[in-house]
Amino acid sequence: MTTLILVGGFLGAGKTTLLIAAANALRGRGVRSAMILNDQGAELVDTLLASHAGFEADEVTGACFCCRFSDFIARAERLLAHEPQVIFAEPVGSCMDISATILQPLKEYYRDRFRVAPFTVLVDPERARLMLAPDADPHLAYLFRNQIAEADIVAFTKADREETLPELPGVVPRRLSARTGQGVEAWLSEALDPDAAAGLRLLDVDYERYAEAEASLGWLNWRGVVELKRALRPAALTGPLLERLDGLLTEAAIPIAHLKVIDQTRTGYIKASVCRNGETAPEAEGDLFAAPARKHNLLINLRAKSRAEALERIVAQATGELAARVTVAHRESFQPGRPTPEHRFRRLA
Repeated sequence: MTTLILVGGFLGAGKTTLLIAAANALRGRGVRSAMILNDQGAELVDTLLASHAGFEADEVTGACFCCRFSDFIARAERLLAHEPQVIFAEPVGSCMDISATILQPLKEYYRDRFRVAPFTVLVDPERARLMLAPDADPHLAYLFRNQIAEADIVAFTKADREETLPELPGVVPRRLSARTGQGVEAWLSEALDPDAAAGLRLLDVDYERYAEAEASLGWLNWRGVVELKRALRPAALTGPLLERLDGLLTEAAIPIAHLKVIDQTRTGYIKASVCRNGETAPEAEGDLFAAPARKHNLLINLRAKSRAEALERIVAQATGELAARVTVAHRESFQPGRPTPEHRFRRLA
């Protein structure tokens, strides 16, 4: 029976990075895996990244898994054609109430097709410090705290960067680093333990407050073709663009929740991301030394504490300043709508 491993956590916690590292670890054992990514909009950096890593990947877009539960099941069943032993699934980073709306329905209605692993929530240590501080943004802190409260497993990511970790009340978290592999095998063993229970906690959620918290974030997905006057490596385009976007957002006093850019050319690709304003060491993967090219296929996913219209203006300004002809193929910006789950269990299945 295929095991479904759902991995949640706030925007920028490192969910996709861990999923790819875990899938690579399983591949080393001869275990086939696949992935389902999720976003409020279309055109996802993470789906491209999973495909570049050589894994079967599908996505649910337009709403979270809970609001598109039927689509989620359809994608999972479609992936079964590739005979994966494990399917990783990554809910939207602003989502919560996963246990009641996804785990319990899976256990109740699909136990003959899928084994559901314990629900893991990842935590970026620096984000945790900000969200647990007395002056934390109340909307984002509400999402963050509830995500942790319903987890079966809580794990700090980026453990290779952090010697000391913040305390999470009532939680004994694991330490993980997808970059170095620290803790990944141990986490996989825990998630794949056939005797481990999943979805043992249910939240008491005020959906009006939940909707207000999600709508405090602006969402922007942008895809375009950049034809440069002078050929550049993907890294030489992505790095300065990411820095310019960060600078414009900071000037506008817009806090970044997660900013991701992936640039693909015929010579290679690069993906870079930051989780907060002024981050000096962006996460980067791909081919830093891919040969220069004039034609670049660029994809930007931006989530920030702002009205979506402001994000659209800033991305338009930053891409418009490139010494290139820029053709926009896809652009959408919005505030997430009110969550309306297909199922919501009030009891454990």
